[in-house]
Amino acid sequence: MASISDELTDLIERALEGDAEASRALFRDVIEPLADSFDFADCDEYVRLFAPIMERAFPDLVAGGIVARYERVRRPRPVEQNPARVFVLSRVTLGADVAVTSIVLDAAKRRFPEAEIVFVGSARNYELFAADPRIKQKPIRYPRAGTLRDRLTVRDQLTLAEPDSIVIDPDSRLTQLGLVPVCLEDRYYFFESRAYGGDTADSLVALTKRWAPEVLGVTDAQAYIAVPPSAPQTDVTVSLGVGENPAKRVADPFEAELLRLLVARFNKVVVDSGGGGEEGERVRNAVAASGDRVEIFTGSFAGFAALIASSRLYVGYDSAAGHVAAACGIPVLSIFAGFTSERMLQRWRPDGPGPVRVIRADGRNPADVLAEVERELLRR
Repeated sequence: MASISDELTDLIERALEGDAEASRALFRDVIEPLADSFDFADCDEYVRLFAPIMERAFPDLVAGGIVARYERVRRPRPVEQNPARVFVLSRVTLGADVAVTSIVLDAAKRRFPEAEIVFVGSARNYELFAADPRIKQKPIRYPRAGTLRDRLTVRDQLTLAEPDSIVIDPDSRLTQLGLVPVCLEDRYYFFESRAYGGDTADSLVALTKRWAPEVLGVTDAQAYIAVPPSAPQTDVTVSLGVGENPAKRVADPFEAELLRLLVARFNKVVVDSGGGGEEGERVRNAVAASGDRVEIFTGSFAGFAALIASSRLYVGYDSAAGHVAAACGIPVLSIFAGFTSERMLQRWRPDGPGPVRVIRADGRNPADVLAEVERELLRR
């Protein structure tokens, strides 16, 4: 780690010692930007940085061996086994599990019709697929807000070295993006989504669909959700969630004005209450300022996903809800801000069989963004 700056070395040391703030800073300011760039060189930099950290955390691992293994598994290769069980790792975030993991699940079901397909992830994420009788769950809890050591000790839960099984890793944070070994290497199939596709402008949905034939031999895998259908239907579903990233927001009074614009054109508009705290308060304030004609949905995210699937239009910030709408073929107006690179916008934009319109909002006047939303609504 001699080539790493003294400041970063100190941050890593404090994170390894259990400093929660240092851990958050390490992921927020160093690790996540390397992933969000979708650049091959940054993938290499991430491995160079994180392999020595893992060596410090796990006595049985050596940094050089971690790097050598990664160089091997990052190369796509076709599955040759006919396993009885297929473990598919969650991407941890809901949106990524819809945009990427669901395609892998669908491909695994098609390739191995007799195998048990196991989603390895949290109950909240599994709810998006729980109505699919082919998908079982291995519960895993990943502490996204935990310390570095908390996140790394998830390895103790990843006991996937079962006979007659394979593991498919769609660039999961459970394995710290492919670095944590969870089974024999010849039974492990890794999708390095940050580098796959090179310099193309394709979305992660499109890239996963390209990877599936290369590795699983399935050409028609699709993004999907499997939740019980929603009884009440609505015209428009809205999400103002930003995943604790305020850069994804458009400044006030945009949210209230957006809801006011929607209720002026549609009979029933439902906005998700979000994850509580600041987000829930924002939603309530926006609804109140818009005239209280918007219904607030307060159930689970899977329940909101079902409502999205029964709606005529989805409008919202870049979020998991947008990926759900795209996967369900619902028309999407995605208000996209807070992207750190053009490639990040290209990769994370919603992509599905229905019409998707991405409205770029970075650095723009809220009134201009709202006017563009209004123009798009007039076209429908």
